[in-house]
Amino acid sequence: MKKRIALYGIISLTLLLFLFGTYKLMNARTYQLFGGLTSHVETNQKAVALTFDDGPTKNVEKILPLLDKYHAKATFFVTGKELKKNPKLGKKIAESGHQIGNHTYSHQRMIFKKPSFIKQEIEMTNQLIRKTGYKGEIDFRPPYGKKLIGLPYYLKKHHIETITWSLEPDTYYSSVLDKVNYVNKHVKPGAIILLHPMYDNTGNELKTIEGILDSLSKKGYQFVTVNKLQKLHHQ
Repeated sequence: MKKRIALYGIISLTLLLFLFGTYKLMNARTYQLFGGLTSHVETNQKAVALTFDDGPTKNVEKILPLLDKYHAKATFFVTGKELKKNPKLGKKIAESGHQIGNHTYSHQRMIFKKPSFIKQEIEMTNQLIRKTGYKGEIDFRPPYGKKLIGLPYYLKKHHIETITWSLEPDTYYSSVLDKVNYVNKHVKPGAIILLHPMYDNTGNELKTIEGILDSLSKKGYQFVTVNKLQKLHHQ
């Protein structure tokens, strides 16, 4: 009886450790099992990357002039579904010299998915991105940052870089001032900043973007694409 209880205890502990490990791996921002992942760049250059997830939506038409005002380049991680509905917005992003990344077609969590589903989600979106006229490297950002084995394996096989982030003001704060203060407090050269302005109808995300652009510009920071930031590694 005691041996059986001990065995059950070992099995339960093993299962808990497995589940905990799976959870940590799924949500990790700085590592994955296969392929390249960038959450920030080690550099002495005062440069950061602004990244926008989802869309493109009509808010792009407000974001682009704001970026131009501060001579900033950004990276837009778009979904294929929205890009298909708004191809002209995708073309405007490309024509403005910004980077376009892949955020899947349907924005589903890319865990426990069949290889065929992963392939379709990424390749359909890549095709739509190319139709915008964007010529640069297409990086990938998993929805909600979640990944396990199948997704990283596919990305490695196809030489696609995973891009996460080091600063996420939207996760911790709701007010514009708090978000801007958070970024100012924690920013360092090589940071990748995640924002979600595409579905905001209040204008607060736009104010957050301008607050970050203004305050970091005054500190001497430049805003570059993720690909440009990666080239500053160890410089």
